Amino acid sequence: MQNNTFKVGIVGAGWIAEKAAITLNGLPGFQCYAIASRSQEKADSFASCWGVKKSYGSYSALLEDPDVDLLYVATPHSHHFDITREALEKGIPCLVEKAFMANRNQAQAIVDLSRRRKVFLAEAIWTRYQPAVEMVRRIIREGRIGQVRLITATLGYSMGNKERIFRADLCGGALLDLGVYALNFVRMFCDRPFLSMDSQCVKTDTGMDLSNAISIVLEGGILANLQSSAACVGDNIGVIAGTEGNIIIDNINNPQTIRVNGPDRVFQEELKVPKQITGYEYQFVACRDAMAQGLLEPPQMPLEETLYIMELMDGLRARWGVHYPMDDINYTV
Repeated sequence: MQNNTFKVGIVGAGWIAEKAAITLNGLPGFQCYAIASRSQEKADSFASCWGVKKSYGSYSALLEDPDVDLLYVATPHSHHFDITREALEKGIPCLVEKAFMANRNQAQAIVDLSRRRKVFLAEAIWTRYQPAVEMVRRIIREGRIGQVRLITATLGYSMGNKERIFRADLCGGALLDLGVYALNFVRMFCDRPFLSMDSQCVKTDTGMDLSNAISIVLEGGILANLQSSAACVGDNIGVIAGTEGNIIIDNINNPQTIRVNGPDRVFQEELKVPKQITGYEYQFVACRDAMAQGLLEPPQMPLEETLYIMELMDGLRARWGVHYPMDDINYTV
């Protein structure tokens, strides 16, 4: 890091990369320093549009730039493994978009490499880093809703126009794109072990999960019911229900409003999260701060938690018969 500016290089020039660029351009102390695409033309266009200093026509070319403080991997899930492995082998810290990898096997190999090489690594599941997490945890910790007994969460977007949702080679389906948020919603606020998990899914003609429902029993008598869909516009609401009240989160994908109700659903309080640039800023700040402390992973999303979520999703896909080509490969690095 030079001149106290934290320089982020982005791999992949899609809409998630655009959102990252908007975030970094509005975040003091950070610079959207470089963009890499599979073509120089696309990289140059992205750089011109978003004021990025450097552009590269291949992913590997960006990895040769010595001034990158953090690599943000914003490619589809199917392409995370190779570029992250290459970056870690060169000693470049990585923030990898959710879902972290195609499966647990890939994820374990990458985590092992990070730990062996002692290079910072994090999953960019943005909800884990947002202020809403501690706000909700504090309400639960203070006992305002009593003992948690039921958690429900839904996330749905109509994504029928996105080809990657239907393609196994691009790790399609709703689970890795949307269901990952619902699973993380449970784990953020109740990290007790999962005792059992049942589920249903509706698949596309290509064999990818289009809509799914997951029912989980957690240690301590807690039930979680989750739904995710790439086929419809969901309410996207999350509810944490306790013996003395409940907490309603308006959007599990980017919470803005937290409503607290007491006994008999009597309204008690409504909290607003701090004004944000896009909501992505918290993960970039968390990575910078963790690296400044000499940590190899952010406390907000430990790598063991990433591995646990990947394992859960592997199990769900196995039950549904949703198969990716990457599942046939034993990844080691």
